[in-house]
Amino acid sequence: MNRASKSLLCAAAGLSLLSAAGCASGEDTATADPAPAGSPASSSAASAPETSPAAAPDAAPDAAAGSGSYADGEYTGTGSYIPPSGTSEDVDVTLRLENGVVAELDVETSQKNPTSKQYQREFTSGVKEQVVGKSLDELDVDKVAGSSLTSQGFNRALDAIRSEATS
Repeated sequence: MNRASKSLLCAAAGLSLLSAAGCASGEDTATADPAPAGSPASSSAASAPETSPAAAPDAAPDAAAGSGSYADGEYTGTGSYIPPSGTSEDVDVTLRLENGVVAELDVETSQKNPTSKQYQREFTSGVKEQVVGKSLDELDVDKVAGSSLTSQGFNRALDAIRSEATS
């Protein structure tokens, strides 16, 4: 099965999950992040993936962004997201690419809201293990340590990096 077929299959599965969860009608899922620390939703990055509007097929990186032809070097990108507090939060991503693979990663967040700050801290402590050593093309971080909204900003920063690194 080629990459495009796999992407379509994943997109169809995601839409199916949205429909089953009652979210297909455009319901706002931005409030899905505030699970208290230590709760089952935030205790493991291996828990069932959370689906949000950002995971819809039209939010996936386009074919040009997934070209796999990236110049080695260090890149920085910023992505934003809006948590339930309504104040935009930023995720600054700096990474080093070697042969299209992430060799190093640094993530900084704006931490404007106390609740967001908690999720951002948990996200930054767990995201490296999901990203370092993987191809930039394969990266689409979903939920890390209970934080799904921070990953939206992270993925937007990755899109900016993909555009910049395309050789």
